Amino acid sequence: MTLKKTEYADDEIPIYDEAVIYKRGDYWQMRMWLGKEKKYARFSLRTRNRDTAIDKAKKQYHELMAMELSGKTYFSLTTKQGVEFYLEQRKRDIPEHITEGRWKTINTHLQHWLKFIGKDVKLKELSRTDCENYFNERRQTKKRNDIKISQSTIVNEQASINAMINWLFKRNETYIDAFDFKRLKPIDAGDLALKRPIFTKEELKHIDDVLRVYVHEPAEDKNDKNNLTKAVCGYFNAISMLTGMRRGEMMQLQWKHISFKDSELQVRKADGRFVDTLFFITVPGAISKVRRTRQFMVGDDGYVYGLLYLAAKRIKFKGLPSSYSRKAEQFIEKNFNLIQKEIAEDLIFSVDGDTPITPRALYVHFDNLLQRAKITDSIQRGIVHYSFRHSFITHKVNSTKDMIAVAEMAGTSVAQIERTYYRTTREKMRKNALAE
Repeated sequence: MTLKKTEYADDEIPIYDEAVIYKRGDYWQMRMWLGKEKKYARFSLRTRNRDTAIDKAKKQYHELMAMELSGKTYFSLTTKQGVEFYLEQRKRDIPEHITEGRWKTINTHLQHWLKFIGKDVKLKELSRTDCENYFNERRQTKKRNDIKISQSTIVNEQASINAMINWLFKRNETYIDAFDFKRLKPIDAGDLALKRPIFTKEELKHIDDVLRVYVHEPAEDKNDKNNLTKAVCGYFNAISMLTGMRRGEMMQLQWKHISFKDSELQVRKADGRFVDTLFFITVPGAISKVRRTRQFMVGDDGYVYGLLYLAAKRIKFKGLPSSYSRKAEQFIEKNFNLIQKEIAEDLIFSVDGDTPITPRALYVHFDNLLQRAKITDSIQRGIVHYSFRHSFITHKVNSTKDMIAVAEMAGTSVAQIERTYYRTTREKMRKNALAE
């Protein structure tokens, strides 16, 4: 490990004849040859004082020697490279072990961590306490005004981070197997604060009224270049509200996953409207978060018909009416199997059938929808697009005693519903009080 150099300039000082410190600008630097790694370790001593630089260099020398004797290496991947390495491996787990949507979630979690820790930090310089303030820092980064990120969201991020660190540790890329995040106490505000934010039934009715206009506006606006995206996003919001499906599942849903049965059946809804057709939706295990295939029935309310019309128009299906109407619905009903055969492999919520609509487009049209429905306190309440799913499950649970059926339809567990969705309404309290 001895330096080959024997003559030094005025601003170069040897350290134990095996390292050297030197000046670059006003600050002292250190260089030391690492025999096992066959590279020079170079770094700044972060001082302008000569004596301080010598003391720091000697300490650094002993640390590097101890590291080498214990079998550890100095050079390592950066945090950015480590994240890329891990994400590349997790991508290979699609679809057998995780869904593409789950991979994107992990990616988002780790990008937040990179912003916190820094992209150029060496993995082997990380210590277990480096993320002890992660929770406090992350709660200040919410973009939408001053609303803090929920504790559960940050806990999920921390789990993803430590899963990556443990994976890197097993491959000798880090010296730690996990970060010691601060233990967070359960929050209990004494009411329903722990429950997911939901829309009221009245708000859902307003949203439904807005959507019935919103999805057909693009056809009337010939000057809007993004009219097809607007229509698809509108239908996405509508079917999210009707089915309570997860966004990741809907993004990957194809036309072959929808079957059309019992077309002669009419169901009168509570508000007097009719559901003309019932569709069966199959969510394959490969695109489900819980990796289990499920099938459920949904009343169309005209939205599935509208999407089918857009898809048939895109492939220029012969005989399709030029505008959407009851006549167009009847045509689609009659020719459903033929249309589906041509678009079976196409994504349902897509402009071209191949690429799903973007989250950005969804956010824009979701915000537009809330404005038109005059829901002005959504930010304060923490309402997000996922609130359609929360609302669907909550209202279903409160209108039926069969929680297992709701769990099966939503693709979750009864325990999860009880923990994060179920809330007792005053109406249900009254029914319970007067039961029997």
